[in-house]
Amino acid sequence: MTDDPRLYAPAVARNRDAILAVLRGVLPASGLLLEVASGSGEHCAHLAAALPALTFQPSDPSPEARASCDAWCATLSNVRPALALDAAAVEWGVVRADAVLCINMAHISPWSATLGLLRGAARILQPGAPLVLYGPWIRDGVSTAPSNLDFDASLKARNPDWGLRRLEDLAATATEFTAPSVTEMPANNVTLVLRRR
Repeated sequence: MTDDPRLYAPAVARNRDAILAVLRGVLPASGLLLEVASGSGEHCAHLAAALPALTFQPSDPSPEARASCDAWCATLSNVRPALALDAAAVEWGVVRADAVLCINMAHISPWSATLGLLRGAARILQPGAPLVLYGPWIRDGVSTAPSNLDFDASLKARNPDWGLRRLEDLAATATEFTAPSVTEMPANNVTLVLRRR
């Protein structure tokens, strides 16, 4: 038995450096970064350690995830305590941010959460500020990897509201943002950067 509240997500070790490499070219030099759906907090801890001039505000609707995030980030002075935040909620408890980051949420939540993410990010970001999304997406004219098709079927079997989303659906809905720029990532994932109009 252990009192350690830290959760572990094996994929983090595989993708955190690739995500960091993209973020270095996208994020402002300083300011507040709101991470929506921080999960275990491992990404937040890795990114905040590498980008000390930024202040990180992790968030998650799950109390267990928030406790894990706080434990992972306990030694980092540029990370605020994790905030209870549901992406689909009307109010987030954050009124302004210089960037919003969301890793691996769109496919393991109802589409309403992604729509809420777009609304909330549009509300708190200034023109030109980035909304960065990471994960697997289906794209018109781009062959979907068999592993991602299997993953999509597995997600939908667990919850019919889950599943890989079409990038074109996101772009059509994100009317307050520029068209997403796409960076190919390991394991058939992509990083999308949308900037507030």
